[in-house]
Amino acid sequence: MKFGKELSSQMVPEWQQAYMSYDFLKKLLKEIIKLKLRTNPPPPHTPPHQAVSGKGLSRKMTLYRAFSGLVQTPGKKRQSFGQINPSLQTDIEEGNAPILVNKSSNGLETMFLMTAEEGGEYELIFFRRLDDEFNRIEKFYKEKVEEVMNDAIMLNKQMDALIAFRVKVENPIGWGWEERTVEMTRLASDIATSTAAIAASTPSETRTVKPGAKARMEPIHEGGSRKADQSEEEEDHVDERRSSLSKVAAGRPSPIEVLDHIKINNTKETPRSTIKGVLHSSSHEEIKFNRRNLREVEEKLKVAFVQFYQKLRLLKSYSFLNVLAFSKILKKYDKITSRNASKPYMKMVDNSYLGSSDELMKLIQRVEATFIKHFANGNRRKGMKILRPLMKRERHRLTFFTGFSAGCMFSLIVALVAIIRARNIFQEEGYKDYMNSVFPLYSLFGFIVLHMTIYAIDIYFWKRYRVNYAFIFGFKQGTELDYRQVLFVGFSIGAFALLCVLGNLDMQADPRTKSYQALTELLPLFLLGAMLLVLVLPFNILYRSSRFFFLTCLFHFLAAPLYKVTLPDFFLGDQLTSQVQALRSIEFYICHYGWGDFKQRQNTCERSEVYNIFIYVVAVIPYLSRLLQCIRRMFEERSLEQGYNGVKYLLTILAVCLRTAYGFDKNENHRFILKVLAAAASVLAAVFCTYWDFVYDWGLLNRTSKNRWLRDKLLVPHKRVYFIAMILNVVLRFAWLQTVLDFEIKFLHTQTVLMVVACLEIIRRGIWNFFRLENEHLNNVGKYRAFKSVPLPFSYDEDDDKDD
Repeated sequence: MKFGKELSSQMVPEWQQAYMSYDFLKKLLKEIIKLKLRTNPPPPHTPPHQAVSGKGLSRKMTLYRAFSGLVQTPGKKRQSFGQINPSLQTDIEEGNAPILVNKSSNGLETMFLMTAEEGGEYELIFFRRLDDEFNRIEKFYKEKVEEVMNDAIMLNKQMDALIAFRVKVENPIGWGWEERTVEMTRLASDIATSTAAIAASTPSETRTVKPGAKARMEPIHEGGSRKADQSEEEEDHVDERRSSLSKVAAGRPSPIEVLDHIKINNTKETPRSTIKGVLHSSSHEEIKFNRRNLREVEEKLKVAFVQFYQKLRLLKSYSFLNVLAFSKILKKYDKITSRNASKPYMKMVDNSYLGSSDELMKLIQRVEATFIKHFANGNRRKGMKILRPLMKRERHRLTFFTGFSAGCMFSLIVALVAIIRARNIFQEEGYKDYMNSVFPLYSLFGFIVLHMTIYAIDIYFWKRYRVNYAFIFGFKQGTELDYRQVLFVGFSIGAFALLCVLGNLDMQADPRTKSYQALTELLPLFLLGAMLLVLVLPFNILYRSSRFFFLTCLFHFLAAPLYKVTLPDFFLGDQLTSQVQALRSIEFYICHYGWGDFKQRQNTCERSEVYNIFIYVVAVIPYLSRLLQCIRRMFEERSLEQGYNGVKYLLTILAVCLRTAYGFDKNENHRFILKVLAAAASVLAAVFCTYWDFVYDWGLLNRTSKNRWLRDKLLVPHKRVYFIAMILNVVLRFAWLQTVLDFEIKFLHTQTVLMVVACLEIIRRGIWNFFRLENEHLNNVGKYRAFKSVPLPFSYDEDDDKDD
């Protein structure tokens, strides 16, 4: 793989604008190549027999040179960071180096000494852009290191409180002075001891990697050493930070006294905490020294340390990849121009804060030592497994079973079509009864399979265009489902549903089994029950983490506005607004089997007033929950935009209710009025929702954008894709008007028409999903937001004073 592709695959998606513009610098080098080819055209093609006597002969002679060894050439030892290459010093003294690199208060400045040569202005532009890239990267790196150092100070204070909390839990009554001193020494012993022990037990090849190694994510452990010739400004910067850390350490109260200055944060979102927030009650709790609270505190701090460690690793990866990119681009420059500019420039890069600072590496080691000691009971293997979870491996077995289930499903579809045509089922007397009673039962599985298939397609394109959907949704690292896994689940459900349909038709056609009609009608109920059972299964099988994540989001959505609204919660709510027909199918299940209609294969549900009332309720629930979520966000975030978003769902509720009333009312006079009102409300809601989709959810229709009527940044390279998506969104939005305008499709049953319209809405939602997450990802990229904030268990009194 070329380094440009390797760099783009390894970079943190949300920080991609902060990395070196490697492709742009390559374009500048190509301009230099084109100029050289114009001024110095290559020699004419020489015959093969002449080529052998020239370059080919010199190549052949290299086969007779003395073997240089597999390990290291004796005369060419690698130079570690901070050591000056003697050949480089000679080049500079003799004037062979084409550049002079200086570090000033404005950053790195390179003086190109060969400007007078032909094409020198192009090379001057290249080095100016290279300097700009380095200064920008180093500035970003310094800011991020400063952030993690502040986070480290905060975690230090949290660890002080945790240790004191442990002491208090171990002995609530209290120890004598001697016992307390011994115990506190045991619990709060200096981390440096464990750091040294762990460093000693770690193989050297895992702590450092030889220069020039592949820039993969896992092997990145490059640890630089501080240079003797580091600039005074950087030394002062480091000394100030060390002095601040020492002041914090010196100013800490004695361990047991920390408990007098802290409070436990109530970060757990519950309906009770929401009500307290409305009543303006304090979010802090009185400290109760028991083992349950200790476990909760340890769990929160454990999550905070894992998140902090991931931030450190990605920051170290950022440093290493950019230094490697500078090395690669300068080698290309040397190769193209036959100059020796990489040595002096890389010497300055290696001595800079980006290439030489070892603060990050030391902090990584301290975090590892602390985590292993306090959260893994001293077990290094266990601790490192939590800090560095293994990446998911693609299994061929999964691909096989996904293909197998897809093949089964499509084969069953072909078999079903063949049976229907062979038996001429559409012409039989019981066809209408079947469509009114059985078809709605099986259509539910069709909606689920279609939605999962569309979601799998979304995942595929999110990964293709590097949308960090796992971070946006908040999945735990390594638990997010791949598109193959989603397809496997969806196709498996589809295959089982089709088996039930075929079994139903076959048992009804066979005279020997026709008497078991009631039993055949129970097949979809058994399948739905099995699906729900698997969904709530507590065992660690069939993607338990994803199932529980789905159930948690569903519960939060249905309990709105009692829980804090997060993106997964309202994203799931938007999916359910496109599954109104599926929710009505679930209501039909309850009526069909609860009323006993399955025994006679008839549909008497519509005669029940209770059923008709719940037709409205079921359709309104998703929109009402989203409306309540918008209201909570409007007050919590003080955002009027969320209020307008709530108006969108209010209009949709009105349109759905009027459409449903029009479908039920048999009075011709009332029907005309309801038809006009339903059509007007549907058009108004569709126009408002379409505008909101384009402008707020997708971030499009920006007239001042460099991509006219789109937005400045686009992940999909073809602009027409966005315009096609907007047109499809409008067309599919207005598909629901068919239920009001009563377009007659003679060859389709009413239930089939409803299913087709519902499927079109699911497809529209799938298109919306991709562009909604693309816009969210670009917002994260614009703000360099690569990590979510993790709530800490303790708050200090002085922090509260600062907030006041």
